[in-house]
Amino acid sequence: MTKENETTSTQLAETAVLGLKERKGKEIKLLDLRDISNSVSDYFVICHGSSNTNVASLADSVQDEVREHLAEKPWHVEGTQNAEWIIIDYFNVVVHIFQESVREFYNLEDLWADAKVSTIED
Repeated sequence: MTKENETTSTQLAETAVLGLKERKGKEIKLLDLRDISNSVSDYFVICHGSSNTNVASLADSVQDEVREHLAEKPWHVEGTQNAEWIIIDYFNVVVHIFQESVREFYNLEDLWADAKVSTIED
C-alpha cells in the first residue's frame, strides 16, 4: 500500500467518524488494521445507535459526510432493510453501525483484538 492510499484511508476513516458524531453515534471506535496481516481493510469504524431509525440516520450521515468532503461513494452498503447492522464498505475503510444488542452479540472489537483501537470521545 502506498503512502498516498494510507493517507486517503485515514482521511476516509476520520471523515466517517465525523458523520457518526454528527448524529450522536454511541461508543465510536476506530480499529486500525493496517499492521495485521491478511486484514480485510485498513480501518473498521464501529458504533451503535439507539433504534432502527437512529442506525439508518447514522449510515446516511456517514455517506453524506464522506461524499461532501472527499467525493467518495461506498462500494457496497448492506443491512439497510432492517437497520440492525448496517455495513458501509469503502474497500479500505468499513463502517459498522449496529443496534446496541447486535453489537454486543457480534463483538467485533474482540474479534479484531490485535488492532490498534482508538475510542472517540462523544
